[in-house]
Amino acid sequence: MSDRERALVLGGGGVTGIAWEIGLLRGLAEAGVDLTDADLLVGTSAGSVVAAQVAGGVSLEELYAGQLRAPEGEMPARLTYGMMLRYFTAFALPGTGRSKRARLGRAALRARTVSEEERREVFRGRLAERGWPERTLRVTAVNAEDGSFAVFDRESGAPFLDAVGASCAVPLVWPPVTIDGHRYMDGGMRSVANVDLAAGYERVVVLAPITRSMSRAGRPDVQLASLDARSILLSPDEAALTAIGGNVLDPARRPLAAEAGRAQAAAVAETVRTVWS
Repeated sequence: MSDRERALVLGGGGVTGIAWEIGLLRGLAEAGVDLTDADLLVGTSAGSVVAAQVAGGVSLEELYAGQLRAPEGEMPARLTYGMMLRYFTAFALPGTGRSKRARLGRAALRARTVSEEERREVFRGRLAERGWPERTLRVTAVNAEDGSFAVFDRESGAPFLDAVGASCAVPLVWPPVTIDGHRYMDGGMRSVANVDLAAGYERVVVLAPITRSMSRAGRPDVQLASLDARSILLSPDEAALTAIGGNVLDPARRPLAAEAGRAQAAAVAETVRTVWS
């Protein structure tokens, strides 16, 4: 089998997105479809946490159990109406995708949030100060200063903890993360899953807790359709959406989201198997 055979792409969706993805992966593995043996892992925002943990060798059983425990060390948050208006304004005004992201990035750099170090403590808890794994892992972020897209991996020189933290730095909610003198924010500001990073792989499975994107070109279904690959896009079913609730940044919803993801796996396992096997 080629080392460019199978890619697992994990998209953004807050702390409940992390839980749903882990639950779905656990349920699929129980059904005999283990996506964690992917040749490539791509992680954006919430998906960067799951991809990093999987690439680091943490078992699905351990990850799933962690989602069912009380969310100690997590910071509850919410995207307010005012924040969403800033997002809309940044992307609705004229400009290229990069200039629009830079517009939002400037607002993120000015926003009053917790400190970078306080936020970094959350990722110490999630990743336990692990270094870059040996497996092929790509973590996405956006330069908050100029809107450029960044892909961090083992060769990038970016500290592992900071790369994942940057990918999860939701603008206006969390502080952009400093890496090599630059400030980076959530990779989902370019695309909610950045599926196009799996180009060249023969089989691609995408887990996308959120399928909307700031632009049509950034939507996971649009990007997936452009790949020459056997593929499938999985997003939360109605039961999972109910479990996730209206605030994807609420850690208290993690157990429900994880359980819903695990339950959803039964309905999609055979279809996923035809793509992956």
